[in-house]
Amino acid sequence: MPIILLIRHGENDYVKKSRMAGRLPGVHLNDHGEAQAKALAEKLGAAPIKTLYSSPLERAMETAAPLAEALKLEIQVRPGLIETDIGEWSGLSWKSMRRLKVWRTVQLAPSLFRFPGGESFAETQHRICKEIETICYEHEPKDIIACVSHADPIRLAIAYYIGLPLDNFQRLSVSPSSITALSIGESSSHLLNLNFDFSFNFPKS
Repeated sequence: MPIILLIRHGENDYVKKSRMAGRLPGVHLNDHGEAQAKALAEKLGAAPIKTLYSSPLERAMETAAPLAEALKLEIQVRPGLIETDIGEWSGLSWKSMRRLKVWRTVQLAPSLFRFPGGESFAETQHRICKEIETICYEHEPKDIIACVSHADPIRLAIAYYIGLPLDNFQRLSVSPSSITALSIGESSSHLLNLNFDFSFNFPKS
């Protein structure tokens, strides 16, 4: 069972100001996010991570960069790790979205929701899990793999692998620069840590 570390990118000004960046280009880490990325590299730089993958969006690549340098690995860009396509909601504030009639569906029945001009949560979940499983098949069972991605794709992946209904995935918390560890096998998967706080003991390589 490979161990997958799902790392959320560090803070950016959209996160800080409670706005939805979606797939907007040019969203970079802010000063705090850069500090988070450096701290991540300091904590994981000696871990036996075999390969480092990242979403192609700037904030994910910038989070991965210090870790790649510490591990002496190249960042492998995987489009399947990209943020949910939120279409017409890109750039909106959480405050404005909460005023929309459909917001109740987003929170209570997300399996029924599709972002206007974008993806459904079900499509995001299928995409991210397919990408994770493709990555797993490219590695040995004892490998440790790091994937830098985004909050909703990570939460949707966690929900799938622990058998949590999609409509309940909003109950999961994934903070900026946090790490979630999953062990994924052909017959069973296990959540090793959620919203990782660097206290995880890595298996010996």
